Amino acid sequence: MSQAERWIMQATSLTRRFRRSMVVRDWPWWALPLRMRLYVGAVPVAAAVNIGVASFYTDWRAADLAKFAVLMACGVISMASTPKIAYSTPGVTRDFTTVWVLPTAVLLPPVYAALVAIPIFATLHLWVHRGVLHRTVFSGASISLGYALASLVFRSIPPSVAGGAIGSGTHALTWVTVIALCYVIGSRVQRFLIFQAVKMVNPSVRIWRMELNREALQGLFVEVDLGALITLAVAISPALVVVALPTVLLMRAFLVNPLLVAQSRVDAKTGLLNVSTWEREAELEISRAVRTRSSLALAILDIDHFKAVNDTYGHLVGDRVLKAVSDGIQGQSRDYDKAGRFGGEEFVLLLAQASEDDACRIAERLRAHIGDLAVPIDDRPEAPCVRVTVSIGVSAMGRDESKELTDLLAAADSALYLAKQDGRNCVRVAMPVLPEQLAAEIADQMETVQVDPAGTSLCP
Repeated sequence: MSQAERWIMQATSLTRRFRRSMVVRDWPWWALPLRMRLYVGAVPVAAAVNIGVASFYTDWRAADLAKFAVLMACGVISMASTPKIAYSTPGVTRDFTTVWVLPTAVLLPPVYAALVAIPIFATLHLWVHRGVLHRTVFSGASISLGYALASLVFRSIPPSVAGGAIGSGTHALTWVTVIALCYVIGSRVQRFLIFQAVKMVNPSVRIWRMELNREALQGLFVEVDLGALITLAVAISPALVVVALPTVLLMRAFLVNPLLVAQSRVDAKTGLLNVSTWEREAELEISRAVRTRSSLALAILDIDHFKAVNDTYGHLVGDRVLKAVSDGIQGQSRDYDKAGRFGGEEFVLLLAQASEDDACRIAERLRAHIGDLAVPIDDRPEAPCVRVTVSIGVSAMGRDESKELTDLLAAADSALYLAKQDGRNCVRVAMPVLPEQLAAEIADQMETVQVDPAGTSLCP
């Protein structure tokens, strides 16, 4: 397929997305509770009214329109080049949208700050990450309202402190300080509107924990710094965006890199460690346990009759079950345990500083917890639920023992097989292999081996 054909297919896909999004009766917004629906709808309406009022009082100038077009283009380019992983990871998304909204709010009348979020978030929804439409609209509207207010605040500051010109000396310092203040005002209004929606969904959420942690404060500092520098550069000359845009793209790539590294370590469907990462960390933990003479245990979990779930409800429901079971494993294990997806419907859990008895208690608690889970087959409130059970095999390494990871896995796998044979939905422990038993097994194997005249072993 040629590049031109790929572009045509992509454009056709975008057209189909746009048409589907215009079917009002299919919007997920209608499925929200009434109070939430009213709030999520009120913020975009308020943003639209604000744009209408601000447009009426704006003196439209060609120079302002040209500067707006440059800043809007930079914002769209920046958004279009944002990797999708930035929106697939839980937590605060750092896409640096606001570093282009801030100079718009400071250097142009308030209506431009209210408008610039529209093309940027349209690019997000149609090109980068097709999220839930009402959430995208709500986020864009919150930025529109927040930075329109920041623009009004900037214009209320006396010219001796800030004003339209940068100036020099002390005035330049106070000008940049006011810019930073405007960013804080705009971003806090935006966050306040978003967090009100979050609190409606989950009243137990503690906003201060989300806003005052180290990562959030570092992100705020970087965005204030970039926004102020870009505003300063564009105020000197709009042509300096040629320098500003690559800087934003490089900084975002630097912040997204940890997400890429984290993604390479985890299984996409469950969020647990993938096989290769789990094996590396498990081997390190086993070496540490041998060195410090600590006990250690390993458990393999297998979802019972998982194929029947896929055959009955489909693989999407199967993925929901996998995620629910993995969340249960994480919730019931300790912070320093290593949980991973071993493949298919099998999971593996390395229990540091755990004896065989400790491992059995943890495995039994985990088995009971998963057995009590009810996994809805879709997002409807009245959706039927699927229930599953797990069989668990446990192996352990004592304080004075030294075992390889392969030995522990083989022993836990044999215990898992025993759990399956005993009717499933149970926990079984690998029996230690005694020297006499091992010798008897070797002797039995030797009796079944025939030797040809040339001395080559022939297995029956």
